[in-house]
Amino acid sequence: MLDRRSFLIRSGVAAVAFGVSPGGSAIASDTKGSVHHHVLSGLDGNPLALSRFRGKVLLVVNTASKCAFTPQYEGLERLWRRYGSRGLVVIGVPSNDFGRQEPGDSGQIREFCTQTYDVTFPMAGKTIVTGSAAHPLYRAFASRLGDDGVPGWNFHKVLIGRDGVPRAGFGSRIRPEDGRITLTIEAALSDKAGSF
Repeated sequence: MLDRRSFLIRSGVAAVAFGVSPGGSAIASDTKGSVHHHVLSGLDGNPLALSRFRGKVLLVVNTASKCAFTPQYEGLERLWRRYGSRGLVVIGVPSNDFGRQEPGDSGQIREFCTQTYDVTFPMAGKTIVTGSAAHPLYRAFASRLGDDGVPGWNFHKVLIGRDGVPRAGFGSRIRPEDGRITLTIEAALSDKAGSF
């Protein structure tokens, strides 16, 4: 069994090692660039303010119901259930930006997610995540993480530290329970200051 210090050292080394691989990156820590001020529209039509998750680690994922990566909902739900009590919040952000693979309205998306994948984590309403019309949250991801913050397809993932600063981006092909993601989540959860 690893003691806390050894775990953090190994997690840090792993995060750096994996962070420079394609589709995943970690960046220097500071609290400038917090995204806690951003508000998405919730799938229920109510505001989904990121400020309500202050002090939590967030995994924000642009999703779609009719994509080859759609089964990743299962892994996202498992992450939410596994780490939620420790402070991880998974947020799904449906988008029709890639291949028009999220054609449904909010009710259809909610029904699909709950009935097909038993999704219980927070979901935003349909959101534009790319280009000049991208939601300001996604523009902030791009500004902070460069290409690793820009979705190239559905199920791109961005990890946000407890301080609200985007820390790492993971491409669509990296599954939710891939070690690159879980090690980064664990490092972020272990860092109470939020700047892992």
